[in-house]
Amino acid sequence: MSDVPDEVTQWCGRFAAAAGVDPPTGDEIDGLLALAAIAARASARQAAPITCWLAARGGMTIDAALAAAQSIEAPS
Repeated sequence: MSDVPDEVTQWCGRFAAAAGVDPPTGDEIDGLLALAAIAARASARQAAPITCWLAARGGMTIDAALAAAQSIEAPS
């Protein structure tokens, strides 16, 4: 897993419990951070959380979301 501070995983665990879902695994955290990084680089940093939310709302796996983001990463 990335160099993610314990307070991040602890917060996410508490939020997951409040949301009634399992907390993300280390690999899922890495994938989400990669997705957020692509969105932030391709647009502005505010796009990162919105992109993750859109992927979740669309029922995409992290791998599918990463592939989609990579396919549109560079503005045309």
